[in-house]
Amino acid sequence: MSRLPALRLVQGRTVHARFTPFLQRFSYPVLMVDLDIDRLDEASLSSPFFAVDAPALYGVQTKDHGHRQAGSLRPWARSQLESAGVDAHGLSIRLVTFPRHLFYRFAPLSVWLASDADGSLRGVIYEVNNTFGETHTYVAAVPERGPVEADKRFHVSPFFDVTGKYRFTLRQSEDRLSLVIDTLVDGARAHMASIVARYRPANSASLARAAIARPLSSLGVTAGIHWEALKLWLKGARYRSRPALPDSGQTLARPAADAGTIQAGR
Repeated sequence: MSRLPALRLVQGRTVHARFTPFLQRFSYPVLMVDLDIDRLDEASLSSPFFAVDAPALYGVQTKDHGHRQAGSLRPWARSQLESAGVDAHGLSIRLVTFPRHLFYRFAPLSVWLASDADGSLRGVIYEVNNTFGETHTYVAAVPERGPVEADKRFHVSPFFDVTGKYRFTLRQSEDRLSLVIDTLVDGARAHMASIVARYRPANSASLARAAIARPLSSLGVTAGIHWEALKLWLKGARYRSRPALPDSGQTLARPAADAGTIQAGR
């Protein structure tokens, strides 16, 4: 497998669907970045419009991820992966996340992809943030085939209990990324979130086009979350208070017991 650029754009669309007690569906375009966590200086040189740990049109701050301190991201990623039984020594680790856009940053989900020299995926960290500034990780050793599951442990929406489990179905190639996260309660799908996107070159022209096409970018993600929450409330969705954080900030995922068809919410 050829060496990937230090920085790439990830452009596509996210879809969210709630299945119970009523159907609610929405989608919007997303702009993310994919960067090699060991080549952050090189990523910063891709364009004057992008920077790591410095002001720019788009950027990534290392303090927004991992142990929430500026500096190298690998020690934290390595410890997360090793907790799931993944030997991270020699693995390439790439971070797919929503970048800061000018003054604003909110990344509801960041995906850390650990691959070997042949490009085969060995481990994944799903770093989840809620709008209250809290974070939690779901970490998995990648099975030979099929999705992985983890008990839901983290509060992300006031209109869902912290019950059931997540099923993560990830597929990627050199030019495409697809992720589906199903929330399963009593064997039925209560909610589904997906991202389908393509990797694009990151340079001044592509970043400028992205800024013109989506001038609000990350701010628009937050606005969309609150707008859809308002519509859920108006439809009569039950509001649930934010619970205490789990004792651990990490939940380990496991191969899905049944990777077959799942039912929509009852």
